[in-house]
Amino acid sequence: MSKTIIISNRLPLQINIENDNLEVTPSVGGLATGLKSFHKEGDSIWIGWSGMPEEEIPEHLIEDVKIKAREEDCVAVNLTNDEIDGFYYGFSNRTVWPLFHYFMEYTESDDWYWETYKRVNQKYAEEVLKHYEEGDHIWVHDYQLLLVPNMIREHAPEAIIGFFNHIPFPSYEVFRTLPWREEVLEGVLGADLIGFHTYDYERHFLSSVSRILRHQVDFNEITLPDRIVKVDSFPMGIDYDKFEKAALNHFENTAEDKSELQRRLDHHLKATPDAKLILSLDRLDYTKGIANRLRAFEFFLDKYPEFIEKVRLVMLAVPSRSNVPQYQRLKREIDELVGRINGKFSTVSWTPIWYFYRSMPFENLIDLYTSCDIALLTPIRDGMNLVAKEYVATRTDHTGVLILSEMAGAAHEMNEAILINPNNFDQMAKALKQAFEMPREEQIERNKMLQKRLKRYSVEKWAQDFMKALRNTEDNRQAFEASRISPAVLNDLKESYQKAKSRILFLDYDGTLVNFTDKPENASPDEELKVLISELINQENTEVVLISGRDKDTLGNWWQETPVELISEHGTWVRKINGEWQLSENVKNDWMEAVRPVIENFVDRTPGTFIEEKNYSLAWHFRKADPQLGERRANELSNVLKELISNRGLSVLEGNKVLEIKSSGVNKGKSASKKIGGRDFDFIFALGDDWTDEYMFKELPEKAITVKVGIKQTSARYYVEDTKKVRNLLRAFAGKE
Repeated sequence: MSKTIIISNRLPLQINIENDNLEVTPSVGGLATGLKSFHKEGDSIWIGWSGMPEEEIPEHLIEDVKIKAREEDCVAVNLTNDEIDGFYYGFSNRTVWPLFHYFMEYTESDDWYWETYKRVNQKYAEEVLKHYEEGDHIWVHDYQLLLVPNMIREHAPEAIIGFFNHIPFPSYEVFRTLPWREEVLEGVLGADLIGFHTYDYERHFLSSVSRILRHQVDFNEITLPDRIVKVDSFPMGIDYDKFEKAALNHFENTAEDKSELQRRLDHHLKATPDAKLILSLDRLDYTKGIANRLRAFEFFLDKYPEFIEKVRLVMLAVPSRSNVPQYQRLKREIDELVGRINGKFSTVSWTPIWYFYRSMPFENLIDLYTSCDIALLTPIRDGMNLVAKEYVATRTDHTGVLILSEMAGAAHEMNEAILINPNNFDQMAKALKQAFEMPREEQIERNKMLQKRLKRYSVEKWAQDFMKALRNTEDNRQAFEASRISPAVLNDLKESYQKAKSRILFLDYDGTLVNFTDKPENASPDEELKVLISELINQENTEVVLISGRDKDTLGNWWQETPVELISEHGTWVRKINGEWQLSENVKNDWMEAVRPVIENFVDRTPGTFIEEKNYSLAWHFRKADPQLGERRANELSNVLKELISNRGLSVLEGNKVLEIKSSGVNKGKSASKKIGGRDFDFIFALGDDWTDEYMFKELPEKAITVKVGIKQTSARYYVEDTKKVRNLLRAFAGKE
């Protein structure tokens, strides 16, 4: 039976060793809490770091750590202190974390960090492969493991792999500054399904893939040579029932059952019944906007002095990455701000800010959630912010006001909250005033809507939706019409080729025999290709036809030393072996003077595009243009040209990053059929990568073996992934494989 393999930086366990005793307890918060029920209820294993450096685990307890982890269906990955420094504190949190949160000034590009990050990602991938069995579903989590999907894919090409990024994905303009941007994107693209919290992050990722790697992006699908990758947004929820139940139990506690924190909160509420408590709860991180929040609170008290002694900010900052310099500076800044604001506004009986710098147990979090009238959560950038959802879930009487930064991923789902710009102090001050004065009825109306939505889309629903979408990618693979040329299929084709008494091969050129280049003139055939084509031609009863959209002069010059038949400009010109170029069709070019200025206008408006003028056609290339702008302009130009050339016997051919205007009666299919004529070939083979080759696939006899290069919608019977696989296939025909 297949299982799910979950991979994250940390295991959902806390492993401690005291006095040579091993203690294992469940982790609280974050991904560990979110996936706990999914992990326990399903057939799954969880792979991650134990949380302790390898040097701190006594040698005689290393095996015990693994055994304890396995008892919880977990597999521990051991990391050394050096690996933790370079991988976690280094590349993950000094490079990726600040860059992805738009703090470019904090981003460090260190080669040692990167090399360590790669090495540790490989370590995780190898651990996955040890436990992977065919049919398993693999779910990789978060920015620490961006390279793992492709590392797994390289050794298990048929694996079903999902990746979820729990932090923001930055815009292309920010992401492109990363020195290792191509490697990171290729690492993530090892997955079949890539998930983000919001559509904005999804859109940024697709833009980076399109512009940096130049892969074709259609809506939320990325076409790779061997696969189609699906990208979608799945806003992560919380264990709603857990927080709601904890809040209900909290209100049933007797005085003796209450925590010390709750007693202090109760004392304050009793002494000042008209005062409001404002909750601020975050990890101590520069992305959370804590310093700005404090300054905005100060601005609020300055602007609305009538609230002095009527509000108190209860601020909990949970220690995080305290050995990273930026976090140390942030801690000092917040300490100073709290001290200054308290010194400025405090009275004999009132202090405006209660500041806690520590972690708190779950019951104390519930104390804060249920006691505070307002939650003020103002991250400068946040992937989701589950605290906002937890606060709403604990408001069992439906009161309370949530003030939330529009920069948090959760803001997209929580429009009933008061949404603010975390950099606008005046707006935050007005929001606090609005929250303080909001009628109880309005609070209840807003929270009921929020709670209904959050309860429906819980963390369990989030996990189920992602896994359902991941399974669907498997179905999509099977639904693809063309069959991949596997080693077994290749052997069958090779055998059919060898048995055939008369063979003909139609081979497209650009994107098939050679890779595309930014400049078409730079795509001349290499010596290996020339030798390979010559070997095929020299086989008995074998004809090879290079059939291309290239102009006759370029194609003829490149292949003048090779006795191969050429068809250029999609069938307009034909050159027999050792012959001269001849027009295949009665075509005209007197239309070109009228059409060229229209295309030139689009060249002027679209940087990176150019016109290729052939004898009887014009081509507008946009491979070097910005992908999104190029596609938009291509649609515009196509519509303009179709209207311009109507009733002229011309057509607009949409190729791979090119539009070509030519005679309607000319195409590769017609040319290939004419070449075959009434001759009885018992092995007809056609190979191409473009929409122009679809004419050939459709026109050739049903018995023809047609092959598409790359995964695309096609009429071909088979496909290969790339030009490298094309060469392997032709070498097999030539008897070289």
